[in-house]
Amino acid sequence: MKTLGRLISRLDTFMASAAFAEEGEFDTAREILRDANSQNERTAKRVERDQAPRRVVQNARSK
Repeated sequence: MKTLGRLISRLDTFMASAAFAEEGEFDTAREILRDANSQNERTAKRVERDQAPRRVVQNARSK
């Protein structure tokens, strides 16, 4: 369900950006996309960091 929520959120961001771009507000559209991209990068880093302890535990169990 998280994936569907993220997909809907990204679609909402893209549609908002497209609406501003259609009206000629290109800087605002770019800013919306830039902000969304920075949030996605932070989320990706958090996910990578959260999975690191799991790998350690899995490696310890396999030995």
